[in-house]
Amino acid sequence: MLDPILSRWLDVQAQALDVGSCDPQEVLPRLAEANVLRIGVPKDLGGLGGDVTGAIEAIADVASHSLASAFVCWGQRSFIEYLLQSPNQRLREQLLPDLLSGKLAGATGLSNAMKFLSGIESLQISAEPTDDGWNLNGRLHWVTNLRKNGFVVAAAIEHAQGGAPFILAIPDSVSGLQRSRDLELLGLQSSNTAALGFEAVELSRDWLLHDDARKFLPAVRPAFLGLQCGMSIGLARRSLAEVANHLGSSRTVLREELEVLRTSLEQAVNDLKKGLLSGRFGTEPVPLFRLRIALAEIAASAVQLELQASGGKAYLTAHGSGFARRWRESAFVPIVTPSLVQLRTELNRQANL
Repeated sequence: MLDPILSRWLDVQAQALDVGSCDPQEVLPRLAEANVLRIGVPKDLGGLGGDVTGAIEAIADVASHSLASAFVCWGQRSFIEYLLQSPNQRLREQLLPDLLSGKLAGATGLSNAMKFLSGIESLQISAEPTDDGWNLNGRLHWVTNLRKNGFVVAAAIEHAQGGAPFILAIPDSVSGLQRSRDLELLGLQSSNTAALGFEAVELSRDWLLHDDARKFLPAVRPAFLGLQCGMSIGLARRSLAEVANHLGSSRTVLREELEVLRTSLEQAVNDLKKGLLSGRFGTEPVPLFRLRIALAEIAASAVQLELQASGGKAYLTAHGSGFARRWRESAFVPIVTPSLVQLRTELNRQANL
């Protein structure tokens, strides 16, 4: 359960967060104050203990109020996960306290890298070696949680002269790093989503998260996708709760579909948690891809059912603003990298191997 203060704030600000009239710098501190970011982080590292499934439930709880806030939470918590799985202990000790407190934003710039891992696209940042590290050039076209008053972004880097690609954490303070203006999205506008340009960015080896992207990415992909699924789970749960609230004597015909969706949702959630805790998804990603697709489809069906249960009220501004926002949110879920098209492409490729 979310802290009641955070729940109320999210409910009040949900529309403003979606359209961008709420200060995006507020989101992360609010999540941190409610200890959302510490769930699933070991206690000896400043967390509340537990595992990644607790973090998924936390993101789902946030998403049931505001997907824009859950999107930020996913980016932050994913970066924290990268640190937890990185062999760079010194970097973890340096960054983790400020990430957990919300003072520093962590951006998961590995969407491009996840597509690279599946052979969908090439890496977008290249590195030339220097005496103490690398000189970086390239661009990341879409990164969330690039908070204007302090962020660090994870990125997969290609060696310009050959060799294994690697993973860096890149602070916003380095010379040559350019953040674009926030992208003009249809919703989720208060998520600090922008592009990053790298022009002769000098970075030392101190910022190395892992020296082999092909080993690190499969290791963190289950958490990356699992945490991402929290957004679909929370959105679906909220819409199904709204359906239940709207059902009356004139709409009992929808009750069976409501129960079918509830059952499908909870079964998918159980399968997701079971696969993550067993470690199965580290070596068998296909079931995880299928769950990501299934949860996105359940969320879309839940919002459609909410429309039917609401009836004409959904088109009245006074009653339907929450539904309209959830409709936009459900349209975003399929295109978060890896998109459903990319996942289906990978499933097709696997089937033809």
